[in-house]
Amino acid sequence: MEKLRETKQDPSSSPSALQQAAFLADILGLLESAATSHQHNEGKNQQNGSFTTHPLVRKKKRSDEPADYFLREEIRKYVRIKPNRLGKQNFMGANASFASIGHACFAMKEELEEYMDYDVGEICNDDWKLAQRLMVHGCDPLPRRRCFSRAPKLYNQPFPITESLWKLPDDRNVRWSQYRCKNFACLSGNTTPKGFFKCADCFNLTNHEMPRWVSLEADSNQTADFLISEVLGLKPGEVRIGLDFSVGTGTFAARMREFNVTIISATINFGAPFNEMIALRGLVPLYLTINQRLPFFDNTLDLIHTTRFLDGWIDFVLLEFILYDWDRVLRPGGLLWIDSFFCLKEDLYDYLKAFEMLRYKKLKWVVVPKLDKDDQEMFFSAVLEKPPRPFR
Repeated sequence: MEKLRETKQDPSSSPSALQQAAFLADILGLLESAATSHQHNEGKNQQNGSFTTHPLVRKKKRSDEPADYFLREEIRKYVRIKPNRLGKQNFMGANASFASIGHACFAMKEELEEYMDYDVGEICNDDWKLAQRLMVHGCDPLPRRRCFSRAPKLYNQPFPITESLWKLPDDRNVRWSQYRCKNFACLSGNTTPKGFFKCADCFNLTNHEMPRWVSLEADSNQTADFLISEVLGLKPGEVRIGLDFSVGTGTFAARMREFNVTIISATINFGAPFNEMIALRGLVPLYLTINQRLPFFDNTLDLIHTTRFLDGWIDFVLLEFILYDWDRVLRPGGLLWIDSFFCLKEDLYDYLKAFEMLRYKKLKWVVVPKLDKDDQEMFFSAVLEKPPRPFR
């Protein structure tokens, strides 16, 4: 402080040096004042127990507004609360609209801001893969965007429903830029690398998909597969609507359609256009990750089926959250069809206990060894019936 005051009083000092000295002297003077005030307050606090912080050293309160965390204006506009224009409650009983994003979006700030970097009213970037990565890592739901989604350049009319269920779609109806395979022939072949391993034969409709759930292999004693006719025969005429939460191209829904049962197929695009394939077959895809609560109301579905998705990789606590959510949407008397769940032999007991935790009635229950793993892995399949739970 003394040196700055001397500099300020020296007539030989340049104007810029004088300005800098004056500025720093002011800053240091404020800091000196803060220190003196802090020491004075500490003495008073020891006497009366109160504490007053100088404004310069007081910690600023962090904003709780989610919009203030992001720099991209489109995100800020999206997450801000939107009051109703008339200043009254809307028909849903709310005074405003509240757009939400997944909590992990805050941990993936850079990726989310890249996703929301576009010109309003223009064509969106070709970034569905970035969007899916955000969703899989917990940034789910994603914010809506104000740009037009990209579409195939030469989209052709889909095949009629009488043909589409068991026929490979037109290649022109898919954007292939983010996939290793560039056509359905590549996906349905057995020799080319496809860029994914789950359900690698799902696009082979004739040889692999068509027999599923309607015929068994010759040695049916060593299989964990159930036929659709067997499962529906457990509750004749009661199964009308359901959800297939699996990795697949919609074949389960296609087969159930033949039994007058409507199935929604939930999956994401694991290295291939699974959602596009399901839609082009004339079925209903639901683009959904395992992180998200099912978008159905309580006690509404007759059936939930899952295969090739919930396997021995899944954490036990996460599995419980998923099973309780499935229980929520299944109606009393509804069926939970666990189809060929596989895990290590040493983990089998713990996984079976997780399913038994639901206290469902066991209509079908089978455990067999996975033959290609030298009995180190096991298959488990079951059809379980949700019991009635009276209101209390």
